[in-house]
Order: sequence, then C-alpha cells, then structure tokens
Amino acid sequence: MAKDTALHPHPTDKALLPLGALMLATSMGSWAQSNDVPSAATATLPAVTVREAVQVQAKDSLQVKKTSIGKGQQELRDIPQSVTVFTERLMDDRNQDDFREVLRTTSGVSFQAGETGEEDVRLRGFSLGQAGDIYIDGMKDAPLYERDTFNNDRVEVLKGSASMLFGKGSTGGVVNQVNKAPLLIDQHEATYTLGSGKEHRLTGDFNFKTGENAALRVNALLHNADNDGAIQKKRGIAPTFSWGIGTRDEFSVGLYSLEIDGRPSYNHPWFLDNGVIVPSLPAKNYYGLDSDYLNTSAQYVTLSHIHRFDNNAELNTRLRHGTYERDLWASVIRFGQGTTRDNLNSSTVVTRSPKGRIGSSDLTQLQSDYTHTFDWLGKKHALIAGVDIYHDDAERNQSFAGAASGLDTTVGNPNNGDWRADTRGAPAYNRFTARNISLYAQDTMSLNAAFKLLAGLRYDRFKASYHTPTGLSHARSDGLWSPRVGALYQPDDLASYYVSYGTSYNTSGDTYQFGNPNDGTAKTANTPAEKSRNFELGGKWELFQKRASLGVAAFYSEKYNERNTDPDTAAQQQLLSGKRHAAGMEFNLAGRITPRWEVFYNHTWIPSAKIDESNVALAANGGGAQVKGDRPGLTPKHSGSVWTSYTLTPQWRVGAGLNYRSKQNPEGSRAVQADSFVTADAMVEYSWNENTSLKLNVTNLSDKLYADSLYRGFYAPGAPRAVQLTLKTRF
Repeated sequence: MAKDTALHPHPTDKALLPLGALMLATSMGSWAQSNDVPSAATATLPAVTVREAVQVQAKDSLQVKKTSIGKGQQELRDIPQSVTVFTERLMDDRNQDDFREVLRTTSGVSFQAGETGEEDVRLRGFSLGQAGDIYIDGMKDAPLYERDTFNNDRVEVLKGSASMLFGKGSTGGVVNQVNKAPLLIDQHEATYTLGSGKEHRLTGDFNFKTGENAALRVNALLHNADNDGAIQKKRGIAPTFSWGIGTRDEFSVGLYSLEIDGRPSYNHPWFLDNGVIVPSLPAKNYYGLDSDYLNTSAQYVTLSHIHRFDNNAELNTRLRHGTYERDLWASVIRFGQGTTRDNLNSSTVVTRSPKGRIGSSDLTQLQSDYTHTFDWLGKKHALIAGVDIYHDDAERNQSFAGAASGLDTTVGNPNNGDWRADTRGAPAYNRFTARNISLYAQDTMSLNAAFKLLAGLRYDRFKASYHTPTGLSHARSDGLWSPRVGALYQPDDLASYYVSYGTSYNTSGDTYQFGNPNDGTAKTANTPAEKSRNFELGGKWELFQKRASLGVAAFYSEKYNERNTDPDTAAQQQLLSGKRHAAGMEFNLAGRITPRWEVFYNHTWIPSAKIDESNVALAANGGGAQVKGDRPGLTPKHSGSVWTSYTLTPQWRVGAGLNYRSKQNPEGSRAVQADSFVTADAMVEYSWNENTSLKLNVTNLSDKLYADSLYRGFYAPGAPRAVQLTLKTRF
C-alpha cells in the first residue's frame, strides 16, 4: 500500500525530496541576503496583496479580473485563451458543494462513467480527469478521490491545449482549484444546510489575523446524507498559516485532509428507442447492497515561500506531498433476463453483480515559478519561467470485486437491506511509478501601448514504469517540447483581441498503466506520446462600466496523431495514425448588468467534430466503436449553463439558472445516443443584515430524469430534484 512507502521510500523519492529542500533553502537564502542590505531596501511591500484582492472579490462577486491559471497572477485579458472562472459567490449561490457539480455546469464538459467508478471527465470531447488535468493551486491533483468545494476560493477552467503551462495531458484544457488562503483580517463564517436526502452539512471558514503580517485560516467540513440508501459522510479540515504576507518574504504552511465514506449508486441500465437511451429507473432509487461502499481520502501538506525582489520580480516556490486512496465495492445493476421496456414493472428482477477496485497514490511535487516585468531594448516584457518536478507512486487493482452474491431484488423494492460479507482477501496490486521534470519560460512583450506578442516553450522529461504482481511489465521514457505563441491587440482598457496557438501531448502512461502482457493491451507501452494542437481567435471586453466581463472565442482543437492499432503487428504495438478534431465557439459572461442584477453564462458550441482518420472497422451490425467520419463520443454540440440573480430589496434576493447539454454518444457505442436535456434551478435568499442570511435552493426543479454520465452499456442518472435550506452567518 502507499502507506508503506513512507517507511521505505523509493530511491527516486530520496533524490527528489532533497532537491525540494534545496530549492526552498535557495529561497530562504535570498531572504537572508535581503536582510543584510540597508533598511531602506528591505522596507515591506504594501500589506494588501494581489492574492487578497482576488479572494475578497471571489467571495462577493461573480466577476474575476485576475487569475493564477496562467502561472503567476495575470489579468484575464492578458491570457490568449478562453477562461471560465467559478467564484465562491457563484458556488454558494448554487450550493455546488461537490466538485462535480461545478464541472457539470462548465460548458464543454461531459462525463464517461468509468467501469472502475472514477468518472473520466471530457472537455471538448478530450479526456480530462484520468489524464491528470485537474490541479490545486497549479499543482497536480490525484484522480483517485472524491472532491468537495469547502476549501475552494474559486475554480478556474482554461480551455484548449496547455502543455506549455501544465505539461502532459491538457488536450481539451485544465481545471484549477484555488484553495482559500489567509487574509489580513479577522473574519469568520459558519454555514449550515438542511436538505433533501437527510442532508446535514456544516462548514466553517475562520480567518484570524495573528500579527501585523501573519494570519491563520481554517476551513472545516461535516457532511452527512442518506438519499434513500445512497449514504455519504464527509469530514474535512484545511488549516493554513501564513506570515510575512505582503512583505519581501512570505511563507505559508498548509494542511488538507478530506475523508469521504459513501454508498454509491453505481449505475442504471437503459432501454433503447431507435437508438436513443431511455432512462429506466427513478434517479433517487438506490438498488445496491447495504454492504456496498466507496471510501476515498486525500491528505497533503504544502510548504510555500514567495520572495519579492526590488526590481519588480517574484520567486514563488511550493513543495507538496500527499497521499490519496480509493476503495470501491459496489453493485452493477442489471435487469433480469427477458426484461423489455414494455414488460418493465415493479416486480421486474434486478440483479446486482460485484464491481470493485482499490488504489492509492503517493504524490510529491515541487514547483518554483519566477515572474518579472522589466524594460529591455525599449520594450516592456512580462517574463514567466519555472521548474516543475513530481514523483507519483501509485498502486491499483482495477477488478478487486470478489465472488457474485446472488442477492437479487425487484424494481419496486430498492434498498431492500441485503448485505454480503467481504470475502475478497488481500488485493494483488499493479504498481505505476512516474516522475517528471519540466523547465519552461514564457515572455509577453509589449510592442507598444496596444500590441503584445507572447511566446513560450516547455520541455518535459517523463519516465514511468508499470509493475504487475509478477514483475516489470513495461517502462517508458519520453522527452517532449511544448510551444505556445500568441498576439494580443488591446486598444484600450475595455477590450482585448487575441490569436493563439498551443500544443499538448498524452503519454502512454496517462491512465496509470501501460498494459498487461497477459491481456493483450501491452501494445500501448510501445507507442510514443499522442500530440494535439489548439488554434484560438477571440476577444474579451469589460462591459457595464467594468462591472461585467465578456469573452467570445472561436477554436480548432485537433489530436493529429492518435493511437491506432498497427494491422501488421497488432499484438505488439500501435501506430500514431489516427486523427480527430473539434471546432466551435466559446462564450463567457460574468458580473453585474446593473448594481442589482448579476449574471453568469458559459456556453460551448461545437458544430464540427469528427474522427478524421482511424483504422477501426465498422461492425457488421453497424454498431461498435466510432469509425472514420463519425462524431466522437461524449462531444455534444451545445453545452453550458446560465445563472442570474436579482436583489429585490436590501433583504430579498432571488436567482434562477439553467443547465443544458445536447445529444451525444457514449464512447465506443456509435449506434447509441443520449438525448439532450435542460434542467432548471432556483434560489431565494433573505438577509437579516449584511452578516446573516437564510437561503432556499431547489435544484432540478422539474425532477428531470436524464442520462448524465455514460458508458457503453449503462449510464448514471443526473441528480433528482433536491431542496436545501442554508443558514449563513459572518462574525
């Protein structure tokens, strides 16, 4: 298990951790040297930092003008790609407690319901989640655990290829969770939610100013729910202490722990009507066994140091080590033999087959980013450069299921209390070990007051090995270059127009395996990295006296050397001969139309998406996986959400929103299609004063039954209607 590696470190861990200590020591050294210079040079910077301004903004507004997703703090208008930001205010308004709820209201996102219980998130039709494209404060987040937003200040989504900034993966884009950080104020917030499914949720956000430039912030979570048998218990705490805030040298120590114990509703079976999925069972019903569970955990510690130089430069160094675990033991729900849509009734037999997996990951990361704005040769430059190192030691068993229980039930008798003993024994693990070191640099040069040119380059050295219980399966090493270029025209402070080009790549180890020589999948390991590119043309505007921000962009995303089976040596390797693309437009609007009226809108339109080259043969019955000329699976033409709120009086505020996704195919099922859907949400809030409020939320107002996450043979329904009453107070 991953816990054992703490007692017996892997040899590469011993090499990596001293390097992290050395980088931190270098930062400490610069601090020590700066203390030796005259006092005038060591005068502290203003106490209110850029980070603090962004965080206060994120708590009380839908609009964000600065982001950290492009490395360092940047104006959104200076990033030549589409960026969607979900602020804490927006997530609170919509009661988006689960991180997946944020993703479900992100345009361009769809979900593959993985056989091992982990959702494979897609962005513009390209894999996001399993490829490791989800981050926390710019550092990789392990894909094993269930996430909660209790410690999120905001969630930033960068659309399009981004390997120059983030390394491998990032074909459709990346998602960055920004954790809450200490502020130089005394302010506390407590929230209690009572909701459908016996939900009781209590969160606390406590910020203590402990000194002139020091503060402690603690976020905590207690959450219990029982939605007709689908139980979920969450326990989380995230304390962070920072000192030297806003001064020459700022330090921070942060801890994070989240334990989620649940009983999952793994899947529902479907019927087909002319190839269109017909959802079959109420979304609220739980048909699994009482012994089923999905338990995940995440614990990590982050050390950081920011050194601010006198010449308008900054060095930000972060070291993080975390342990992540996932243990699934669930039931695959199927109808008894002979069931059709016409004879389905309350007495129809429901079978429950075991499905299990177990995994853990120890992830150590070091990042050091240098930012500097300066004048050179008569031009203004904004330089971003850095080093990014990580080591991932993962153990997994993807089919840790045990013997079938034979405990059937009926459609009319969900959650019937059946239980099976855990007879699986000790798991046999496959071990995946990966390490990566990256160097990157990007310069934004201002040609004059209106024109800027951007150019960046990154080099990654990625090494990974895959061990089965009987020995080494495969090992691979890749060295890859990732360029990024762009041009911006900013005639004034209200408008920014841009064009950009970026690349990305997916290595053979993106899904924590290279293939097992015993099951015919070993050929993946012999294949170099897939490569993708993204072209984007767009504009960003400040509207309504700068109270709102609008972004519109046209994009073309292409994976131009996708893995395909080599017909001559099919058992040994694959060819990089496939090609697919997605082309369309992005729309983002966030902020206040009037002082009383707030709006958030994000929409992705992909009219053109196609598998351009593939040697996958068309099945005799016309079904099977997508072939050349097909639209890729999990790539809807339209997707997105809109949310708006209006302050009626100083005490009363109302809000409403829509979430929508058009038709799409499950990946690997070209003859099957999930229908489009629209769901509606509503909110009404009463505030006694500026500190205390009571809010009523109703999500999925019409109790719409729809297929949300898709797999080749089953689906997971969208959440049923839920009612939540939330009391919040600041003190």
